[in-house]
Amino acid sequence: MSDSAFCTRPRPAARWSGAVLALACASVLAGAVVAGALPTGAGTPAHAARPLPASGTDARATRGQVDREELARVAAAAAAGGKSGAQAAGKVVGRSGDRWSAVYDEAGYARFEEALDGAYTGVGISARRDRSGRVEVARLHPGGPAERAGLRPGDRIRAVDGRPVQGLPVAEVVARLRGDARDAAPGTPVTLGVQRDGRGWTTTLRRARLVTDPVTVQRLDDGAVRITVAEFTRGAGQRVRDAVRTAPAGAGVLLDLRGNGGGLVTEAVAAASAFLDGGLVATYDVHGEEQALYAQPGGDTGRPLVALVDGGTMSAAELLAGALQDRGRAVTVGGRTFGKGSVQLPSRLPDGSVAELTVGHYRTPAGRGVDGEGLTPDVAATPTASGPAADPDAPPTAADPVETRARAVLSGLGGPDPEP
Repeated sequence: MSDSAFCTRPRPAARWSGAVLALACASVLAGAVVAGALPTGAGTPAHAARPLPASGTDARATRGQVDREELARVAAAAAAGGKSGAQAAGKVVGRSGDRWSAVYDEAGYARFEEALDGAYTGVGISARRDRSGRVEVARLHPGGPAERAGLRPGDRIRAVDGRPVQGLPVAEVVARLRGDARDAAPGTPVTLGVQRDGRGWTTTLRRARLVTDPVTVQRLDDGAVRITVAEFTRGAGQRVRDAVRTAPAGAGVLLDLRGNGGGLVTEAVAAASAFLDGGLVATYDVHGEEQALYAQPGGDTGRPLVALVDGGTMSAAELLAGALQDRGRAVTVGGRTFGKGSVQLPSRLPDGSVAELTVGHYRTPAGRGVDGEGLTPDVAATPTASGPAADPDAPPTAADPVETRARAVLSGLGGPDPEP
């Protein structure tokens, strides 16, 4: 991995090639479950090179974690027998029950790296699981194959290439949409079984090369600035800092992290630096050894700030929201966040594949654990089915109660008065 970073992403089920690239780092590529990444130490720049640890290095395994030495042995034995080391190691990870660990072959890991740069090959669907457990479209890549075919946020995905997706992790559904090493090229077809309002149909899409825009900035009618961060791909943190620096003096900021599945934690720390004058952002442990992440000094600490969160706010996005909440820098509005706070460390296996295994968890500045718990917003607000929670790319409207509540809170902090 080219960045000095740990990675956290959901473990795909049952498939263990690069195809699985459950980049749930997913938002980045088109899923609702997404990756996070932690630097090796406070202040480590995102571009600093960090070699992958050799297999077996510090292979201590704690409860619920996978022993890297065992993975190395399994992968080496499979490769010696002419089989896939990544597939064999993936089965070991699958038996562990750790859904955040994953094994990638070399091609798959290269695709993951590419997605962290905001580019991927797919159909332009970001998926999520609704409250009833069904997989549905969370948002669409503007101009992507799925949007051109008429799909909408909220459409239920029932099958991919004729195979039902009921019961599958969202990451696995995303992997099927992206295709495996043989059919993931632009122009290759993928058939979706879709349902909307009780009506089902089948549509065939052709994958395309897509580039995401992780940060969008909008000046609202009341003078506030809305900064929406869809994922923390490379450069997202600086984009947030630039948006804050160029915002009109005194203008309040709505930082919309809804549906943000994470990304590089180095970028989330950079985003935190836009609003903090240095200080602690989070702590995390690697095999029991605690380390810390700090914001850079010089952030705008006086501007009114409200952070919008929901059940799709995950990993690196939760780290940022938790830091702003604990440091008293922002009021959080919306719903409880997802609760993804585990840390994965990549290790190179003998056959060249890469295993990313859980090694610890991060905590907010106040010491709160996020994993399995999520963050409770300061002000609860429930979205409507047609609001931005259903379509994160939709502009804010008065019909969205979360947006409306957030703007009222921002006004109370000294920001502009919300429109009547």
